[in-house]
Amino acid sequence: MILNIANLNKTYVGKPILKDVTFHLEDKEKAAIVGINGSGKTTLIKCILGEEEPDDGIVAISKDKKIGYLAQQHADIESGVKDFDTLSGGQKTRKRIEEILLTKPDLLILDEPTNHLDIESIQWLEKVLKHYDGAVLLVSHDRYFLDHVVTKIIDLDNGKARMYTGNYSEYAVKKKQIRDAELKAYLNQQETIAHQEAVITKLKQFNREKSIKRAESREKQLAKIERLEKPEEIDNEMRLALTPSVTSGNDVLSVKDLSKSFDDKLLFSNVSFEVKRGEHIAVIGANGTGKTTLLKILNEMEPADTGSFRLGTNVEIGYYDQEHAVLHMEKTIFDEIQDDYPNLNDTKVRNVLAAFLFRGDDVYKRIGDLSGGEQGRVSLAKLMLSNANFLILDEPTNHLDIQGREVLEDAINNYEGTVLYVSHDRYFINKTATRILELFSNRFDNYIGNYDYYLEKKEDVRKAGGTGEDQNLTSEKPRTSAVPNPELKDDQKTDWELQKEYKKNLQKLTRDLSATEQEIAKLEKRNLELDDEYMNPDIAADVGKLMELHKEHEANDARLSDLYENWETVSEQLEALKATQE
Repeated sequence: MILNIANLNKTYVGKPILKDVTFHLEDKEKAAIVGINGSGKTTLIKCILGEEEPDDGIVAISKDKKIGYLAQQHADIESGVKDFDTLSGGQKTRKRIEEILLTKPDLLILDEPTNHLDIESIQWLEKVLKHYDGAVLLVSHDRYFLDHVVTKIIDLDNGKARMYTGNYSEYAVKKKQIRDAELKAYLNQQETIAHQEAVITKLKQFNREKSIKRAESREKQLAKIERLEKPEEIDNEMRLALTPSVTSGNDVLSVKDLSKSFDDKLLFSNVSFEVKRGEHIAVIGANGTGKTTLLKILNEMEPADTGSFRLGTNVEIGYYDQEHAVLHMEKTIFDEIQDDYPNLNDTKVRNVLAAFLFRGDDVYKRIGDLSGGEQGRVSLAKLMLSNANFLILDEPTNHLDIQGREVLEDAINNYEGTVLYVSHDRYFINKTATRILELFSNRFDNYIGNYDYYLEKKEDVRKAGGTGEDQNLTSEKPRTSAVPNPELKDDQKTDWELQKEYKKNLQKLTRDLSATEQEIAKLEKRNLELDDEYMNPDIAADVGKLMELHKEHEANDARLSDLYENWETVSEQLEALKATQE
């Protein structure tokens, strides 16, 4: 074991950030810390490095072990390169990683190492880390990267940590299963408790010595139950719905012979392609190849050197700029929305901003004072309000945590318009793209499929000299057969029959219980009426009438005794039946 964390706690300004965090890391193990923005990931790393002092708990690192650390922001860190400041963000990241690896640390700690890296550099880092001889602990929102590198996930959720074995995709499935199981167990227990309390109340209402003793016995059993805590529901998920106001024509965009150079550097030349309504197209390629420039040309923010493009009928563009140039840094969040959409009243503006996690006085923060992730959420809010039918997005997942990326994925997959975007997030591309344009060797190569399909076909396409509009080289992926599996069908039938039987028994017992309660209520009411009649002076003088009333009361009491027993029996049967579904 190279690292052991036990019962670590950290509070900032009275707010608990880390709560009894416990996990360990073995020699040569590759692990990732995941969680939403603000969950304490970087704070935890700083506690491990000794840059932050925990309130209490243990941070134990094996003796004589060397640590290598890549900070999320490393522009100010000294480097052995004399022209480091002139490098791009991605070049700086790669250079710092190479320098750290030369020191051969036993434990490598990386905070968002894929930030600013293009896909080619991320793939290089994946290979380096998979073959690295030491242990690795990293923070990353890049799910595809996590799937290929780590074998353990430390999930930070509401300050608490839970370890999962496996990569990100395996963790996501297990976390949902555990969350669903915990919620189901809690709801089942609450239903059991409510049922027991109702039975106890009813037994006491019967006001019989035997019933009261049974009620007291049930109360003792109920007191022994270890109450489950309700799984915490944290309102930290964006609510994003993208809805076109009008439907565009089938031909959304036509690009003809587009070329662009900066100084002596050619980005792309004679590029031609078509975009049809409903397509979700990802533009990929190495940093500096001209992907963002292409989007700026399409948004008329940058002129092309040669060529032209044409938008189709009724096409309305919604643009997301990774540099957030569409935002006004001097405005407040509230004014940024209201000035662009004056038809929205104050309440509507606040509701929109609340959907993007800006609540209370947060709406009066200046755009320029926001983090990159917060600015991204404001840009997404404006995009949602635009009702555009053609979204052009430049690195939309940058600065979003995993939860935010999943919300955006769902919104795009449910979007009925057309999407053209630049992204380095391979997981995001896999989930949302129906077509890929790769900017490679100053040209665009076309792939009809998601990122995995691109990986499968790219060598064939490159050997063939690439393809622009021609889609013959990259034919569509074969569709999965819809023929049902006979064995699976039988299993489903058995399950259906069991459910049918369960519902039938549930309905019968519920009817029996209701009928018993109605008869009990009717007889108890009649006995009260008989008690009143005993007090009637005219009846009190009539011995024959009194005997008649007394016999009726005795008969009612006998019947009620049977009904009370039956009510308890049916109630317990109903309770046992429901337990079979837990």
